[in-house]
Amino acid sequence: MLERYFDFSRQKTSLSRESLAGLTTFLTMAYIMFVNPSILSTTGMDETGLATVTILVAAISSIAMGVFGKAPIAMAPGMGLNAFFAFTLVQTQQIPWETALGMVFLAGVAFLLLGGLGLREKIIEAIPASQIAAIGAGIGFFLLFIGLKNLGLVVDDPATLVRLGTFTPGVLIGLFTLLLSMWLMVKKQPAAILVGILAGTILGLVSGEVSWPERIFSPQFNLDQVAFKLDIMGALKWEYLGPIFALFFVDMFDTIGTLVAVNQEAGRVKKDGTIPGLGRMLQVDALATMLSGLLGTSPTTSYIESATGVAAGGKTGFSAVVCGLLFLLGLLVIPLIMMVPGFATAPALIIVGMLMLKPLQKIKFDRYEESFPAILTVAIMVFSFQIATGIAFGFISWGLLAIFTGKSKKIKPIMYLVILLSLLSLIM
Repeated sequence: MLERYFDFSRQKTSLSRESLAGLTTFLTMAYIMFVNPSILSTTGMDETGLATVTILVAAISSIAMGVFGKAPIAMAPGMGLNAFFAFTLVQTQQIPWETALGMVFLAGVAFLLLGGLGLREKIIEAIPASQIAAIGAGIGFFLLFIGLKNLGLVVDDPATLVRLGTFTPGVLIGLFTLLLSMWLMVKKQPAAILVGILAGTILGLVSGEVSWPERIFSPQFNLDQVAFKLDIMGALKWEYLGPIFALFFVDMFDTIGTLVAVNQEAGRVKKDGTIPGLGRMLQVDALATMLSGLLGTSPTTSYIESATGVAAGGKTGFSAVVCGLLFLLGLLVIPLIMMVPGFATAPALIIVGMLMLKPLQKIKFDRYEESFPAILTVAIMVFSFQIATGIAFGFISWGLLAIFTGKSKKIKPIMYLVILLSLLSLIM
């Protein structure tokens, strides 16, 4: 039945090869089970509940993508989106986390509806490539900075804002973890980040910086502490229009970029450039974001780490199903996940942030009408600690420069709406 549904023979693959690909993808992105609860718990949300929800959402979404999207693409709460949720919405803008979850749900609804109306593709076509690159790179710098801060390598300073921290045992273990993960990445080991996290945790146990949990297996998931706590009515305010748009926008571009890249790697792109089933994949992603808001986590998105599974031979959605089933096993060892310290997960933030800087190569720095808005986007994101504000500044400055330099014809009609929404978000 599996052979017939996923069409292994036509795709020139097999059950064993797809299973290996699913395992490879899981090992590459399993770090999210440790990192996502660590980030979101800074909002005051229950960390055990967050670990449970992270695993459930990753499992359900990945299986759904495999079964309905029929693509070798796994899903989980997105890096960058979780930082936006925790540090920008809740901590900086002082939005209650329940309301922020309502905003996540509404962003998923917008993603779903705009796809049905055909507006999603028009928005993508209207936004300049330089700004798309700047948003990805800006989120990368944002994650990198948070990783350095969580590691303790960078600390607050009243005179210079930040300075080098003290080399405590935890910082030294974190630095070792970072170097180990990077060495494994150079060696092209798919589980590099996960191995680094586990090594950092073991060193923490040996040094006494980490305590062994009272039990390894526990039926207590604390799901009721975060699930279905979203406040949709509280999120339906004009002043939240900008952040909701930013959530939708970042999720949309993260998803589309990943889907295109992984499908190209898998050889699923036709000669005319179209991707079979892309609409279904995007709809699954939108529903996964809505599920995230309902169960209590930041938006879920498609993971670029799925490319490692494709490289291992994955071509069908069954590899995503296998990855989702492996995530479910994490529910058996929630106490072990809770044991992982911040100095072991911080290097993962640094590495993922570093990998997200690649889009900077696409920015033409000798064209100031492109490079200035792009640099402003990145700088405002990092230094204001607000991703949505950086996006808004970038769009507005790009539009103004295009008008002032006599290149207003480059601005497509729907882009004027995007710029107006960005301006309104700053005003409000």
